[in-house]
Amino acid sequence: MHRGGQELERLMSKPLAGGLYIVATPIGNLGDMTLRALATLARADVIYCEDTRHSRNLLNHYAIAGQLRPYHEHNGARARPRMLAELAKGKRLVLIADAGTPLISDPGFKLVREAAAAGFDVFALPGPSAALAALVSAGLPTDSFFFAGFLPSKQTARRKRLVEMALFPSTLVIYEAPSRLAACLADIAAMMGAREIVVARELTKLHEELRRGSAAELAAWAAEAAARGEMVILVGPAAAAVIADDVIRARLEVALEDMSLRDAARLIADDLKLAKRRVYDLGLKLQDSRGREPGDCQEID
Repeated sequence: MHRGGQELERLMSKPLAGGLYIVATPIGNLGDMTLRALATLARADVIYCEDTRHSRNLLNHYAIAGQLRPYHEHNGARARPRMLAELAKGKRLVLIADAGTPLISDPGFKLVREAAAAGFDVFALPGPSAALAALVSAGLPTDSFFFAGFLPSKQTARRKRLVEMALFPSTLVIYEAPSRLAACLADIAAMMGAREIVVARELTKLHEELRRGSAAELAAWAAEAAARGEMVILVGPAAAAVIADDVIRARLEVALEDMSLRDAARLIADDLKLAKRRVYDLGLKLQDSRGREPGDCQEID
């Protein structure tokens, strides 16, 4: 504890250069705040945040009397010119999110891009991230992963996005709202078939929980439990296994909204490394079940 205090004093005694500081803050456990983050917040000229009331609680916990201003998706266009003008004067600006690392499914990308383009220094202070915390505790492959953020809220758009990611040879990391968790897991089951799934919720908090199983099993749990809190869904990578007919039919249902059966069968067969004839025949049966339209019976090469 004594050495920790000494290190904080050392950091506080150093001058803080002008520039934009992207500072990660706890996702639930206030003990996850780093010493460097504390020293930077304490020395900043202005701290920009999503919700000043929420961030004031964080600063009060550490007895930091910083100047807070809002920066979020609704006022970003108005706030950025002012922030760039402050940077031009050598000010030390900090950007924080309500929780975790800024810019990861949070506002800030345009600000960082404009600040960098204008020649100002941008410093990242790494720290808590729900995506990484979930990934390293899930027990799924970590050598390659794809962060998908929040999927579309509407089922049709969500399923199309899942189709696009279905063959990624990586663990998928998805953020989801509690109210859509069951529906999202059901769509993963329909569009991706059998996968290893982990749902992580309330990470670092009192009711932290990780549940493992198939997407269908976890969808049933989510519908029954009505779980609350921040959710991260992790989807195991596509395996070189037999592709079930149900998965192919689900892909066809999406593809046939925008293209002919012939083109859809070729695209899906190439994506899934399957025989075109198998996909095409399943497509014919699908069209028969809902009334085939004229001109959709062309033979596939």
